[in-house]
Amino acid sequence: MDVMSHSSAFLLPKIPPDHRPSLTYALVVLNQHIPKFTPLLWEHAQLRLCADGGANRLYDEMPLLFPREEAVHVRNRYKPDVIKGDMDSIRTEVLDFYANLGTETLDESQDQDTTDLHKCIAYLRDFTPDIDKSNLCILVAGALGGRFDHEIGNINVLCRFSSMRIILLSDDCLIHLLPKTHHHEIHIQSSVEGPHCGLIPIGMPSGSTTTTGLQWDLIDMEMKFGGLISTSNIVKEEKITVRSDSDLLWTISIKKS
Repeated sequence: MDVMSHSSAFLLPKIPPDHRPSLTYALVVLNQHIPKFTPLLWEHAQLRLCADGGANRLYDEMPLLFPREEAVHVRNRYKPDVIKGDMDSIRTEVLDFYANLGTETLDESQDQDTTDLHKCIAYLRDFTPDIDKSNLCILVAGALGGRFDHEIGNINVLCRFSSMRIILLSDDCLIHLLPKTHHHEIHIQSSVEGPHCGLIPIGMPSGSTTTTGLQWDLIDMEMKFGGLISTSNIVKEEKITVRSDSDLLWTISIKKS
């Protein structure tokens, strides 16, 4: 089985030029408190989207991260390429501000069966010819915290687009899917993440999961809700390996700067 490599190098100020995997990043901003490191994610990304009310968060909160600058200058600098969603949350003055700067706005109000994040992921998958999709990694800012049903909806998007690299981010932690189609190597960026981590079966129980590099490694372990799941684990090595017969969620804490 092929090995899939993972790294949180996008949390570093500079991604080393020889870093592997070499990825193309896109950023999606959701309608939840944006992480303090959002400007860093913005710089690493080649395409930046706001999901509906995520534009309000960008407009309101990005200037707070640059208190010595005029708010309008910050807003002009951090202009999204696309605003997409059902447009039931974005404020009119925010929509007009970014539209006047040239942001593309895509109204999907006719689709009430998918979330705004789903709409943005589908757009990145299907309608972005100018970015390299073979190594695309989608960073989702403001994906965790707030309403629990929204968090679950975001996690469901990971499962619905299981063949794509999607990372959900908050100030405190990140989550991404480890699909059962691959073995996994997770390269820990210890200066910015850890040590607390977890592995959680999603969609179905895991009949067998084996890891290396954790304080409490799993050896051919069964995991399921109502039984054992690996929460409150700790990374001990710079490389974690995971093999499982089911899809797993990987989560790791993000260090306060």
